[in-house]
Amino acid sequence: MKQTAKIIPCYAADTSGVCAALYELGGMIAVHDASGVNSTYATHDEPRWETVQSMIYVSGLTELDAILGNDEKFIADVAAAAADQKPRFIAVCGSPMPMMIGVDFDAVAMEIEQRSGIRTFPMHTNGMHAYSEGASEALLAIAEEYVLPRTEKTANGVNILGALPLDFGNPQEIPGIRTWLRENGFSVISCFAMGDSLETLAQAGKAAVSLVVSYSGLAAAEYLYHCFGIPYVCGVPTGTAFSQMLADALRHAAESGQPESPCTYRGGNGRTVAVIGENITGGSLTAQLAYMGYHAKLICPLPHAESLLADGDSDASSEEEIEALLAEMKPDVVIADPLYRFILPNRTKHIGLPHYAFSGRCFEKQMPDLTADRFDLWLQNQTDKEGTI
Repeated sequence: MKQTAKIIPCYAADTSGVCAALYELGGMIAVHDASGVNSTYATHDEPRWETVQSMIYVSGLTELDAILGNDEKFIADVAAAAADQKPRFIAVCGSPMPMMIGVDFDAVAMEIEQRSGIRTFPMHTNGMHAYSEGASEALLAIAEEYVLPRTEKTANGVNILGALPLDFGNPQEIPGIRTWLRENGFSVISCFAMGDSLETLAQAGKAAVSLVVSYSGLAAAEYLYHCFGIPYVCGVPTGTAFSQMLADALRHAAESGQPESPCTYRGGNGRTVAVIGENITGGSLTAQLAYMGYHAKLICPLPHAESLLADGDSDASSEEEIEALLAEMKPDVVIADPLYRFILPNRTKHIGLPHYAFSGRCFEKQMPDLTADRFDLWLQNQTDKEGTI
């Protein structure tokens, strides 16, 4: 019964990942799904909805159109909306029902592009996979389509890849990463995809190195590495010690031209701490705890985690797998989204760290900014009377 969850929810879907990745870039995202579900993609999974305008539309797929395979209605509606809104590009993506009836999004995108004259991307989502997969495809498509040929290199220039509110729910985190980079002598060339325009992202080829802050940015990082020779470093500046290690890794990668993954650092033989989360953001937190002497391990329930896991980490993804693993591990402390507390072993201390992609807006006001030394202050507030977590 690995596909069944009795207690905890699932992570945001791949369709939400596409919407999040493309939200600020001036394009139109057309989700082929039933009327009414736009609130899921654009509000429950999107904290920017009330402050930043975007063009996210749902086709209003009806039962009759699904049965008859009426793709023409979807194509005509998107082309008409594009003629009115004049977006920079169009992205079409699916949900479970189009998957069931076999909608060919490659053909649909081609037809829309021919009718509208606007570049149209097919996103191969179906609502059955995690947000990181949809966001990864979307950011890669932007990199492939818009990054200009490399004409020059900016010394210490950095691309931030994988910046999504689904992983960075506190609005101060991405600006905090930008500030941390500047304080360490780097300049930000582009940020995929929060706070920058398509014109800015097009300059990504000038960077000396890329900082991958979530799995969603890894495919784009590999593309920039293979096509432009820009190495990448996987990690988020979390805590004083790990942030220093990450800054050194960025400098070393820029000089050597080879990718590095400091977020997989593990060690320490103190109290056992389990971190449940995304493999780069959660891995960076785990690495900082290891630097502090804790026996820290990461559990990443999201897909494709194995490429960025250290020995002793786990890619347990189902509720029963995670519950059994924690029962066997018997950690002293678990750092995870508050909704995980219901499957933790008895007497295990839980430190809530809300993850927007997991619990949505439920704990939005409790999402901390853990950038650099802010993590140290946050962790100090979690300590018990003995001064340990």
